[in-house]
Amino acid sequence: MTTIEPSLIHSVSMREHFSEALQSAARNQDVALHDETSVYLVNLLTAYSDAAALAAVSDSNKQLKPLAFLYSEALEAPTLGQRRRALQKLGDFALFIAGIFSDSLNRKLVDIDYCIGMGEAAYNYLHDLLQTEARTNATGTLFAELGCKFPLLVDVLAEISEASGLKSNSNTLRTYEIWLRTRSERARKQLLRSGIVPLTFTSSTAH
Repeated sequence: MTTIEPSLIHSVSMREHFSEALQSAARNQDVALHDETSVYLVNLLTAYSDAAALAAVSDSNKQLKPLAFLYSEALEAPTLGQRRRALQKLGDFALFIAGIFSDSLNRKLVDIDYCIGMGEAAYNYLHDLLQTEARTNATGTLFAELGCKFPLLVDVLAEISEASGLKSNSNTLRTYEIWLRTRSERARKQLLRSGIVPLTFTSSTAH
Protein backbone atom coordinates (compact mmCIF):
# COMPACT_ATOMS: atom_id res chain seq x y z
CA MET A 1 0.00 0.00 0.00
CA THR A 2 1.41 3.38 -0.99
CA THR A 3 1.81 6.01 1.72
CA ILE A 4 2.22 9.76 1.41
CA GLU A 5 5.83 10.86 1.50
CA PRO A 6 6.59 13.72 3.91
CA SER A 7 8.33 15.58 1.06
CA LEU A 8 4.96 16.01 -0.64
CA ILE A 9 3.62 17.97 2.29
CA HIS A 10 6.58 20.31 2.82
CA SER A 11 6.41 22.39 5.99
CA VAL A 12 2.73 22.06 6.84
CA SER A 13 1.40 19.32 9.08
CA MET A 14 -0.37 16.29 7.67
CA ARG A 15 -3.73 17.48 9.01
CA GLU A 16 -3.29 21.00 7.63
CA HIS A 17 -2.29 19.58 4.27
CA PHE A 18 -5.40 17.43 4.01
CA SER A 19 -7.66 20.17 5.33
CA GLU A 20 -6.51 22.55 2.61
CA ALA A 21 -6.60 19.83 -0.04
CA LEU A 22 -10.14 18.81 0.94
CA GLN A 23 -11.42 22.38 0.81
CA SER A 24 -9.88 22.89 -2.61
CA ALA A 25 -11.14 19.59 -4.06
CA ALA A 26 -14.65 20.01 -2.65
CA ARG A 27 -14.80 23.51 -4.11
CA ASN A 28 -13.57 22.29 -7.50
CA GLN A 29 -16.08 19.44 -7.47
CA ASP A 30 -18.87 21.74 -6.23
CA VAL A 31 -19.55 19.40 -3.29
CA ALA A 32 -21.00 21.07 -0.20
CA LEU A 33 -20.13 19.38 3.09
CA HIS A 34 -21.14 19.96 6.69
CA ASP A 35 -18.27 21.09 8.89
CA GLU A 36 -18.41 17.86 10.88
CA THR A 37 -18.14 15.81 7.70
CA SER A 38 -15.13 17.81 6.53
CA VAL A 39 -13.39 17.28 9.87
CA TYR A 40 -14.20 13.57 9.70
CA LEU A 41 -12.68 13.23 6.23
CA VAL A 42 -9.53 15.12 7.23
CA ASN A 43 -9.15 12.84 10.24
CA LEU A 44 -9.68 9.77 8.04
CA LEU A 45 -7.03 10.84 5.55
CA THR A 46 -4.61 11.76 8.32
CA ALA A 47 -5.09 8.40 10.03
CA TYR A 48 -4.66 6.36 6.84
CA SER A 49 -1.54 8.28 5.83
CA ASP A 50 0.14 6.09 8.45
CA ALA A 51 0.40 2.51 7.19
CA ALA A 52 -0.12 1.31 10.76
CA ALA A 53 -3.79 2.27 10.43
CA LEU A 54 -4.22 -0.50 7.87
CA ALA A 55 -3.60 -3.07 10.61
CA ALA A 56 -7.24 -2.72 11.61
CA VAL A 57 -8.33 -4.01 8.20
CA SER A 58 -5.62 -6.66 7.80
CA ASP A 59 -5.55 -10.33 8.75
CA SER A 60 -2.91 -12.24 10.69
CA ASN A 61 -0.82 -12.54 7.53
CA LYS A 62 -0.86 -8.74 7.11
CA GLN A 63 -3.05 -9.02 4.01
CA LEU A 64 -5.87 -6.54 3.56
CA LYS A 65 -9.22 -8.14 4.26
CA PRO A 66 -11.78 -8.21 1.43
CA LEU A 67 -14.62 -5.71 1.87
CA ALA A 68 -17.14 -8.55 1.90
CA PHE A 69 -15.29 -10.10 4.83
CA LEU A 70 -15.38 -6.81 6.75
CA TYR A 71 -19.12 -6.56 6.05
CA SER A 72 -19.61 -10.11 7.31
CA GLU A 73 -17.69 -9.22 10.48
CA ALA A 74 -20.07 -6.31 11.05
CA LEU A 75 -23.17 -8.43 10.57
CA GLU A 76 -21.85 -11.13 12.91
CA ALA A 77 -20.65 -8.73 15.61
CA PRO A 78 -21.92 -9.93 19.02
CA THR A 79 -22.83 -6.45 20.29
CA LEU A 80 -24.31 -3.33 18.73
CA GLY A 81 -21.25 -1.34 19.73
CA GLN A 82 -18.96 -3.74 17.89
CA ARG A 83 -21.29 -3.70 14.90
CA ARG A 84 -21.21 0.09 14.76
CA ARG A 85 -17.42 0.15 14.90
CA ALA A 86 -17.16 -2.56 12.24
CA LEU A 87 -19.50 -0.71 9.87
CA GLN A 88 -17.61 2.52 10.38
CA LYS A 89 -14.32 0.74 9.69
CA LEU A 90 -15.76 -0.75 6.50
CA GLY A 91 -17.14 2.58 5.27
CA ASP A 92 -13.88 4.37 6.00
CA PHE A 93 -11.73 1.75 4.30
CA ALA A 94 -13.96 1.54 1.22
CA LEU A 95 -13.92 5.33 0.85
CA PHE A 96 -10.15 5.51 1.25
CA ILE A 97 -9.46 2.76 -1.29
CA ALA A 98 -12.03 3.97 -3.86
CA GLY A 99 -10.92 7.59 -3.60
CA ILE A 100 -7.19 7.44 -2.98
CA PHE A 101 -6.16 4.15 -4.61
CA SER A 102 -8.77 3.42 -7.26
CA ASP A 103 -5.96 2.52 -9.68
CA SER A 104 -5.06 -0.41 -7.41
CA LEU A 105 -8.47 -1.92 -8.15
CA ASN A 106 -7.74 -2.22 -11.86
CA ARG A 107 -7.62 -5.79 -13.15
CA LYS A 108 -8.87 -7.17 -9.84
CA LEU A 109 -12.01 -9.17 -9.14
CA VAL A 110 -13.68 -6.17 -7.51
CA ASP A 111 -13.80 -2.68 -8.91
CA ILE A 112 -14.59 0.86 -7.86
CA ASP A 113 -18.35 0.46 -8.20
CA TYR A 114 -18.19 -2.47 -5.78
CA CYS A 115 -16.23 -0.35 -3.27
CA ILE A 116 -18.74 2.46 -3.64
CA GLY A 117 -21.65 0.09 -3.07
CA MET A 118 -20.06 -1.43 0.02
CA GLY A 119 -19.12 1.95 1.46
CA GLU A 120 -22.57 3.41 0.88
CA ALA A 121 -24.21 0.37 2.45
CA ALA A 122 -21.93 0.51 5.51
CA TYR A 123 -22.48 4.19 6.25
CA ASN A 124 -26.22 4.01 5.59
CA TYR A 125 -26.58 0.95 7.82
CA LEU A 126 -24.58 2.71 10.53
CA HIS A 127 -26.81 5.77 10.22
CA ASP A 128 -29.91 3.58 10.60
CA LEU A 129 -28.47 1.91 13.69
CA LEU A 130 -27.69 5.24 15.30
CA GLN A 131 -31.17 6.52 14.55
CA THR A 132 -32.71 3.40 16.06
CA GLU A 133 -30.58 3.80 19.17
CA ALA A 134 -31.53 7.47 19.43
CA ARG A 135 -27.93 8.65 19.16
CA THR A 136 -27.16 12.35 18.72
CA ASN A 137 -28.54 14.05 15.63
CA ALA A 138 -25.07 15.33 14.74
CA THR A 139 -23.67 11.81 14.48
CA GLY A 140 -26.68 10.70 12.49
CA THR A 141 -26.24 13.62 10.08
CA LEU A 142 -22.56 12.80 9.63
CA PHE A 143 -23.05 9.21 8.49
CA ALA A 144 -26.15 10.09 6.49
CA GLU A 145 -24.08 12.58 4.50
CA LEU A 146 -21.18 10.15 4.11
CA GLY A 147 -23.63 7.54 2.79
CA CYS A 148 -25.67 9.67 0.41
CA LYS A 149 -22.66 11.57 -0.99
CA PHE A 150 -20.29 8.60 -1.14
CA PRO A 151 -19.71 8.68 -4.94
CA LEU A 152 -19.09 12.44 -4.79
CA LEU A 153 -16.66 11.98 -1.93
CA VAL A 154 -14.79 9.38 -3.96
CA ASP A 155 -14.28 12.05 -6.63
CA VAL A 156 -13.12 14.57 -4.03
CA LEU A 157 -10.59 12.15 -2.56
CA ALA A 158 -9.44 11.15 -6.04
CA GLU A 159 -8.54 14.77 -6.76
CA ILE A 160 -6.63 14.96 -3.47
CA SER A 161 -4.81 11.77 -4.45
CA GLU A 162 -3.75 13.17 -7.79
CA ALA A 163 -2.71 16.52 -6.29
CA SER A 164 -0.55 14.64 -3.76
CA GLY A 165 1.11 12.60 -6.51
CA LEU A 166 -0.28 9.30 -5.27
CA LYS A 167 -1.56 8.10 -8.63
CA SER A 168 -1.35 8.90 -12.28
CA ASN A 169 -4.22 10.63 -14.05
CA SER A 170 -2.89 9.68 -17.48
CA ASN A 171 -4.75 6.37 -17.82
CA THR A 172 -7.57 7.52 -20.06
CA LEU A 173 -8.94 4.02 -20.54
CA ARG A 174 -9.16 3.55 -16.78
CA THR A 175 -10.93 6.91 -16.47
CA TYR A 176 -13.42 5.82 -19.12
CA GLU A 177 -14.04 2.54 -17.26
CA ILE A 178 -14.69 4.49 -14.06
CA TRP A 179 -17.13 6.77 -15.89
CA LEU A 180 -18.97 3.78 -17.38
CA ARG A 181 -19.34 2.17 -13.97
CA THR A 182 -20.14 5.20 -11.81
CA ARG A 183 -21.13 8.06 -14.17
CA SER A 184 -18.67 10.14 -12.14
CA GLU A 185 -18.89 13.80 -13.13
CA ARG A 186 -15.21 14.21 -12.38
CA ALA A 187 -14.30 11.31 -14.69
CA ARG A 188 -16.48 12.84 -17.42
CA LYS A 189 -14.63 16.15 -17.15
CA GLN A 190 -11.27 14.37 -17.29
CA LEU A 191 -12.35 12.63 -20.48
CA LEU A 192 -13.50 15.92 -21.99
CA ARG A 193 -10.11 17.47 -21.18
CA SER A 194 -8.53 14.52 -23.03
CA GLY A 195 -10.71 15.21 -26.07
CA ILE A 196 -13.08 12.31 -25.42
CA VAL A 197 -16.83 12.93 -25.19
CA PRO A 198 -18.42 10.12 -23.15
CA LEU A 199 -21.72 9.03 -24.66
CA THR A 200 -24.81 8.70 -22.50
CA PHE A 201 -26.69 5.57 -23.48
CA THR A 202 -30.45 5.63 -23.04
CA SER A 203 -32.94 2.89 -23.66
CA SER A 204 -34.95 3.17 -26.84
CA THR A 205 -37.99 1.45 -28.15
CA ALA A 206 -37.17 -1.38 -30.51
CA HIS A 207 -38.58 -1.13 -33.99
